[in-house]
Amino acid sequence: MSSKLFLSIMLLFVLVSFLFVGSVGASSGMWSQTYGGIEVETAYSLVETSDGGFALAGGSLLVKTDSHGNMEWNKRIGGSIRSLIETSDGGYALTGASLLVKTDAYGNMEWKQTYGGTSLVETSDGGYAYSTGGSCQLVKTDANGNIQWNRTYKESAGFYSLHELVETSDGGYALAGCGGFIMTGFWLVKTDEYGNMEWDRGYGEYGTSTANSLVETSDGGYALAGDTNPFGPGGFDFFLVKTDTYGNMEWSRTYGETGWDTAHSLVVTSDGGYALAGTMNAYTTDNSDFLLVKTDANGNLEWNRTYGGTSEELAYSLVQTSDGGYAIAGETSSFGAGDSDFWLVKTDEYGIIPEFPSWIIIPLFLTATLAAIFYSKRVRARLRHF
Repeated sequence: MSSKLFLSIMLLFVLVSFLFVGSVGASSGMWSQTYGGIEVETAYSLVETSDGGFALAGGSLLVKTDSHGNMEWNKRIGGSIRSLIETSDGGYALTGASLLVKTDAYGNMEWKQTYGGTSLVETSDGGYAYSTGGSCQLVKTDANGNIQWNRTYKESAGFYSLHELVETSDGGYALAGCGGFIMTGFWLVKTDEYGNMEWDRGYGEYGTSTANSLVETSDGGYALAGDTNPFGPGGFDFFLVKTDTYGNMEWSRTYGETGWDTAHSLVVTSDGGYALAGTMNAYTTDNSDFLLVKTDANGNLEWNRTYGGTSEELAYSLVQTSDGGYAIAGETSSFGAGDSDFWLVKTDEYGIIPEFPSWIIIPLFLTATLAAIFYSKRVRARLRHF
């Protein structure tokens, strides 16, 4: 084989290889992307947008991407953003410790209020409701963010906090967090449409448990996810609780390894099961990774996946995407441009992100070689003909 022929084979091999790798990322819908500069940036909230892309927010930053995670635009909102929703008019609403902001579809601010909380929903009447974390308040506003009413729960002494909020199918609200004195557990509060408490419940074994995420289930009950440390000093595990319509616990499950595992986000999946995302930090290493757990409808573990590098990755928000896969947002210190950047991971329905498989090199090389030999023979035949 001449040197020219060998070089032609290698060039063809490289071209075919690049085409294959590109097609995996582009067509499979599985990828990861980072966003940010030299500052510390953490994505606390994520939504799949109506155009098939994604919006993620945290700190003072709002980022909009296309369906492949390519950034379309970003805005510096200010404040400390903790929760993001896409609104019915195609814009966005965001809340943080001291702000409630409404933007248009391109992130341009329409109005801003100097109060806010940790979790936000757009209500059925076109207004907004948000919870305020440690102050245990539920605040209802009109469509322009003007406060209509607020309610406070558990004013007595104790370690009470309400982190998550949903508007329920009966027009009321459900809020989840932690509650108790010294040794805390999951706390679930149900209210009517005006925020008046109808009932509250506590869950968890002896130890420290915090509910970070809440969903209303199709049977009218609730599912809460967070972490639990039932045996005093030691590791934490993902903790998932399922209740009936009145908050009576039907079952609970824990997931995790030896170490500190905290679930920050929960979704009901299209097959009726659950997916939980959070952070895994093993005792044996100094780094932490994203952890994604998938269960059946009864909370039985089906599979789990981890994502990360050599440093610290923290996962805060999860959505099941329209193609049946999952998107997870948080922060990474292993990748990106700064001390920590937004990190958005997109997986398939089994939590897998494809990598270029080493076994494909052999058939690609053989294909390129045969093509080059065939081409060489045709050239020689034409030369003999002339």
